[in-house]
Amino acid sequence: MLDAFAKVVSQADARGEYLSNAQLDALSAMVADGNKRMDVVNRITSNASTIVANAARALFAEQPQLIAPGGNAYTSRRMAACLRDMEIILRYVTYAIFSGDASVLDDRCLNGLRETYQALGTPGSSVAVGVQKMKDAAVAIAGDPSGITQGDCSAIMSEVASYFDRAASAVA
Repeated sequence: MLDAFAKVVSQADARGEYLSNAQLDALSAMVADGNKRMDVVNRITSNASTIVANAARALFAEQPQLIAPGGNAYTSRRMAACLRDMEIILRYVTYAIFSGDASVLDDRCLNGLRETYQALGTPGSSVAVGVQKMKDAAVAIAGDPSGITQGDCSAIMSEVASYFDRAASAVA
């Protein structure tokens, strides 16, 4: 995994070029938003258990067949595996938010996840719904303007949502 800075430098080096003004401006903007980025990660991390539990509760309320006998989350072992997977996805989303780069999410979490779920008979569409519910909760918590670095957070909230959307589409 390369952070945004290492990635830009590596790409410029591979081309034998200096960093462009646009690249420098983009990295400068990322530094300027660093405190907002850390606030977002801190809020999501601090509320991870609540985000996962509420998303799972809402998912199972909408799709009760998942927790009914024969369902993919039926029995405490399967339920625990489901919650564990949701928590892992959320954790890697926070890594992507912090680094400003989705490659850690793709490389360490999402690559092969759809195939794994298919092999286990887990409905990817249900996992995607659960991820969307985590997205809604995380964006609401992270976007609350009280007690965080002031300023326009629309770009970072859009970025946060995009990582969840990426995860949902990877498993669907």
